Amino acid sequence: MAPSLEHSISHEGELPVLAKEKAPDLVEVNSSPEPSGQEVKNGRNGHVLAEEAGGSVQRPVRTFELEDHPIDAPSKIRVAVIGAGLAGITAGVLLPIKVPGIELQVFDKNADVGGTWYENIYPGVRCDIPANVYQSTFEPKTNWTEEYAQGSEILEYWKHVAQKYNVYQYLKLRHKVAGAKWDEDTGRWTLRVENQATGEIYAPEFDVVITAIGRFNAWKLPDYPGIKDYQGHLRHSSAWDPKFDPTGKTVAVIGNGASGIQVVPNIQPLVKHLDHYARSPTWIAGSFGGEGPGRRLEPNYYPKELLDSFEDPETYYKFRKELESTFYRRFGTLFKGSETNKGLREDFIKLMAERLKQKPELLEHIIPDFSPNCRRLTPGPGYLEALTEENISFIRTPISHFTKDGIVTSDSVERKVEAVICSTGANVDMRPPFPIIANGKDLRDAWSPDPLTYLGFSTPSFPNLLHVQGPNAAGHSGTVPNQVETQLVYIAKLLRKVSTQGIKSFSPSQAATDDFVAYSDSFFPKTVFSENCSSWANGGRPGGRIHGHWPGSASHVNFVRKDPRWEDWEWKYKSKTWNRFAWLGNGWTRKEERGEGDLTPYLKKPGDIDLRSYHESWYEGLDR
Repeated sequence: MAPSLEHSISHEGELPVLAKEKAPDLVEVNSSPEPSGQEVKNGRNGHVLAEEAGGSVQRPVRTFELEDHPIDAPSKIRVAVIGAGLAGITAGVLLPIKVPGIELQVFDKNADVGGTWYENIYPGVRCDIPANVYQSTFEPKTNWTEEYAQGSEILEYWKHVAQKYNVYQYLKLRHKVAGAKWDEDTGRWTLRVENQATGEIYAPEFDVVITAIGRFNAWKLPDYPGIKDYQGHLRHSSAWDPKFDPTGKTVAVIGNGASGIQVVPNIQPLVKHLDHYARSPTWIAGSFGGEGPGRRLEPNYYPKELLDSFEDPETYYKFRKELESTFYRRFGTLFKGSETNKGLREDFIKLMAERLKQKPELLEHIIPDFSPNCRRLTPGPGYLEALTEENISFIRTPISHFTKDGIVTSDSVERKVEAVICSTGANVDMRPPFPIIANGKDLRDAWSPDPLTYLGFSTPSFPNLLHVQGPNAAGHSGTVPNQVETQLVYIAKLLRKVSTQGIKSFSPSQAATDDFVAYSDSFFPKTVFSENCSSWANGGRPGGRIHGHWPGSASHVNFVRKDPRWEDWEWKYKSKTWNRFAWLGNGWTRKEERGEGDLTPYLKKPGDIDLRSYHESWYEGLDR
């Protein structure tokens, strides 16, 4: 047991401290053989070391009241995650097991988890990459019904993950976060939370806030003049009305992004006539990552024999390794003038011409003047074929305004329709949909005109605020679930440091952020992202700054996240002494104080030792 210590507590809630012992004003230590007569000043405390000619050094001694706790005493850290989609669910799995003492709450405005897969229920909604890739690395589902799963099956998968790992215990569903404000004195964030079931508004406090709201969370209707006067059925595809039946109706679909390209071929066979407004040309790919023949409009069912073989873990492991690896091998197609990018252009033109062979005159209106990958690729099975049908009009003329009965284009032609579906995307500037205030600044203003971050994680002057899939966070190539997992592992390392080392607040330095931004802005001009296309990667501004991607490959960013550069962060400490080592406590560990427990956890059987990871496990010997 540790010796009994005399405690003094001056204020409620303070850590107990050791009674301050009297110490001599001067301490004598050996000096170098040849005294230099120099003074060395301690930059923080202002104390002076004076080297005396008498063969000894005398210096003032600065002591402080030690915190009376073992170094590994349990510490609490209250963390809020905003969003319960793929990223929020993964946070609910990984953070509690990787951050001892975490008190976690995950807020979501919806009635259940799933994010975009909960909200999007329009006809044809599905993932445009294989389901065996679009899943967590630690919870593989081996029996996906289709190669490219429908949205409902993807939603059920992520609900299963949340249930299996007990994420629901942290959830605050139908709780909409409407604002966040930082208090520098307390070192805490206060959230404004609206309980959408009861109407109650309350203000919980957290040490750390993590946004995981997704890139396309805030959908919006276009602001065409007269749109509010339109009297037919008007919906955004992300807010699809399940009671709406397009059968036999005249319908307009605005937009040819990922959702528009899915909606059009799925309702075209049902409607009387479809007006498809497509402002921008777009590349239609065979597959997103070059994985085999790619998607068809019809479901790609797996053969029963193949699914049965996946019951063998080794067989499925090899299958997934081979499939997922293909998504890491296409990074070279991003670079301007590369042979691989030129090859994509040739392949896509052949593919698109074949699909439009019934109306070949459409090809010149659909092929973009920018390179493949400038905008996100969309496989679009059945989309081009639908454009060749007699009951569809492909309209490139810009929309002028709405009337009560339909849409008028800039050539003064009015087309009357019974329903308008707007597949016009969501906010692409990555600004949060609610105020986040710190140090007199709103993050929405700080991120205007461009969102600037340190490694995609955080922004100077906004302490204790972190992002998953934030600006410049996601490496091109690779998979979304893996990207999210490596971000959360980095965040877990940061939270462990904060909670165990008595840190009150943290934020990236401006210098480190500026250097990262400079690196990013030097990298992207070499890529096709910087060409003259409008995309969510550039905030919808052709030629604008690229904030939607990491400046490198997915493997590149995973390498960066393995070892955080703590020197790039600025820290403030909870201790009133401001001593950065106050968290060392009373010099003991909990096991030593109790006189029990494994004090040699590092000893292992020789056959279990891997010198590459030896003595590097953060949880080795942890007193739980």
